[in-house]
Amino acid sequence: MSQHPLQLRAAYAVCRHIARSAAKNFYYGFLVLPSRKRSALCAVYAFMRRADDISDDPALPVEERRAKLAAWMCALRQVVEGERTDDPVLMALADTQRTFNIPLDLVEKLVEGTAMDLPNPRSDRPTDASAHAPVHYETFDELYDYCYHVASVVGLVSIRIFGYRDPQAETLAERTGVAFQLTNIIRDVKEDGEMGRVYLPSQDLRRFGVDAAAINNGNAAAIFRPVLEFEAERARELYGSAEELIPLIDDDSQPALWTLVEIYHRLLDRIASCQYDVFSERVTLSTAEKLVILTKGFVRRLT
Repeated sequence: MSQHPLQLRAAYAVCRHIARSAAKNFYYGFLVLPSRKRSALCAVYAFMRRADDISDDPALPVEERRAKLAAWMCALRQVVEGERTDDPVLMALADTQRTFNIPLDLVEKLVEGTAMDLPNPRSDRPTDASAHAPVHYETFDELYDYCYHVASVVGLVSIRIFGYRDPQAETLAERTGVAFQLTNIIRDVKEDGEMGRVYLPSQDLRRFGVDAAAINNGNAAAIFRPVLEFEAERARELYGSAEELIPLIDDDSQPALWTLVEIYHRLLDRIASCQYDVFSERVTLSTAEKLVILTKGFVRRLT
């Protein structure tokens, strides 16, 4: 059953507000899109944000979070199948899914990705930040699978909204998502470590003689620099896929993807220019720098 046009318009407005408030880097890319595609991406983001909020809610036991994530995905499936809803996020995403023919299994993988950081329910207890931080992934292949679920799938959904014809775009979108997520992992290694999450593969830590527990060491910047530089080189190689992807998507969406890639690539370059010291302070691009990139994106859209 279709929603009333005014309800649908209001639902998309709610999603745009959520994206504008929370999507610090991604929203700059959204702004360069035609309004229909921008609203669709905001609906995807708002759905993901709700799933992330459920997964990260410390007030809920782990099993309850898992159950709520499953219920959130089930609710979307029901709306897609025609059930009415008053939830603006579900309303907008169901419309986006139909309009852009987004496979529901991709959306389900997004929800699965948000659950990958949940602790084992048998050890559901607060993490002592001073304790040895558990390393989640033994190999880069294992980390790649995590990045696929939390970032590449976002890219695979996004290119269906952007529009593309060449199936090679799907492989390139997957690799671009991993590049973005590796950049986030490098930038956030200190904050993640404080939550008991060390995403750097154990094999890579051992290669450089780094103990994950040193993340709380006063000399962590020097200790972790070689392994962070190593992961950054992997990310740079993957950013090559982003450059190949841009010309494969529809012309009206290319400036948006260019803007996103430019922001994330520059962030990685900024981290490198700081000698990979992500411990003294959080490395970011300023709003002014992002606006300069956004302006260039608008120029690309007009030319």
